[in-house]
Amino acid sequence: MGLIKEYVEVETGKRNDRPKLAEAIAACKAYKAKLIIAKLDRLSRNAHFLLGLEKAGVEFVAADMPFATRLSIGIMALMAEYEGQMISERTKAALAAAKKRGVRLGGDRGVIPTKKSHALAIKAIQERARARASDLAPIIKELQAGKVTLRELAKGLNDAGIPTPREEGEWSAKQVQRVLNRF
Repeated sequence: MGLIKEYVEVETGKRNDRPKLAEAIAACKAYKAKLIIAKLDRLSRNAHFLLGLEKAGVEFVAADMPFATRLSIGIMALMAEYEGQMISERTKAALAAAKKRGVRLGGDRGVIPTKKSHALAIKAIQERARARASDLAPIIKELQAGKVTLRELAKGLNDAGIPTPREEGEWSAKQVQRVLNRF
């Protein structure tokens, strides 16, 4: 069997909530296919996440380590996690030093976004919202079986511990409506 489908993801390996990776994993499970990734450390910098893939029944191979064994993947996963922590510490230290020297961090740099970059940003935000709605669709449909109003659905999502799109506060009826409008 050849290539089933290609998924391109731009999310950092630091995050575990990655919609494109979730789609690729679901496709691998459905087709009983092997997940092929470019670099092991780009898949995840979280050893628990990487080792959990194996336990979930998803075989994967990293192009940068095609002959890796379960042991070497475990070691590399731990090293990738450690490397991520070290990068974070060095970045924080460098930013603190720059701030101490009086370098202005963040804020307006006088860059005026073009219409094209603005449109691309909006498109990326909308795509993330669609992907999140797609992830929530089965949960919301299950809740809809016993709940009629948007407030009841919001309460159901809150009771289930599902984070809101921005992961702050609790679900409101309006947020549920926005998610429903996306699928």
